[in-house]
Amino acid sequence: MSVASVNRSTTIACGTCGRTNRVPVAARGRPRCGDCRAALPWIVDAGDDDFAGITGITGSTGETAPVVLVDLWATWCGPCRVVSPALERVARQLAGRLKLVKVDIDRAPAIAQRFQVMAVPTLVLLGQGKEIARRAGAAPDHELRRWVEESIADRG
Repeated sequence: MSVASVNRSTTIACGTCGRTNRVPVAARGRPRCGDCRAALPWIVDAGDDDFAGITGITGSTGETAPVVLVDLWATWCGPCRVVSPALERVARQLAGRLKLVKVDIDRAPAIAQRFQVMAVPTLVLLGQGKEIARRAGAAPDHELRRWVEESIADRG
């Protein structure tokens, strides 16, 4: 895994106060706004080299990490382009509870093979590094949110 890859960051606007925050792609805990302390959505891209570090699979952080929703997609896939904005809305609605990790399977064939992707988009929910739910195909955001919340609740 490339250290530089997991040390990069992205910027996210706070849904509460509007401030733009720099959020690391991999970190302990959950991102919060620097001004109002509201939970921030955590939406990042990952590939073969940095997937384990970004998803938190490489060891315990000492804190409860949010559930990770892995979006396995491809640039040539029409349904993937439709579901992507819906997934980002769900990640914003569930800020502090969910980390959305987007993986382009053409650029990350090892991740595609690891999850045995047969169709795109494939969505995989991970809890503490283990698969807790999976679904394939596009769906509207309200259905995706219900699936995520039911899957999280089923964990007990």
